[in-house]
Amino acid sequence: MKEYPTHTISIYITNNPGGLMRMCQIFSRRGFNIDSLVASPAMDGRFSRVTIAAKGAAESLKQIILQLEKLVDVMHCIEHKNSEAIVREMVLIKVLANSANRGEILQITKHFGGKTVDFTDNSLVIECSGASSKLDAMIDLLENYEIVEMVRSGQMLVARGDQPT
Repeated sequence: MKEYPTHTISIYITNNPGGLMRMCQIFSRRGFNIDSLVASPAMDGRFSRVTIAAKGAAESLKQIILQLEKLVDVMHCIEHKNSEAIVREMVLIKVLANSANRGEILQITKHFGGKTVDFTDNSLVIECSGASSKLDAMIDLLENYEIVEMVRSGQMLVARGDQPT
């Protein structure tokens, strides 16, 4: 099976019921798998900013963007290259920790710029943000311990300089 690159798309949409579902259907019809989806209110509460990371062929992505822009609720839709945007993700990880391994876990957390947000006799909850590859590397190291729970935010982005997001 062919491996496609990940595309990051920023969509500015009005806050109307069903808008997000209609956007996702366009990706599905074109055979794109959505790897992450983040939606949040924009500066103007009547609109939302949606960031979608998805894998698929570049030719199909052009069609997706054209179809998204035809939706009544979509104000604009832009694909961003990583060099043109600041892309971040956040992760919360609960790791079993005891007196023997707690120091090692805290050292890994510090190395990746994370912090502990909960600390008990038996576990730590770690918060870290950054590029997806950074979070993947931290998770790989923490898998040597017992990860109890983990949740990732999905990719968020803002365009660099004067470019629109």
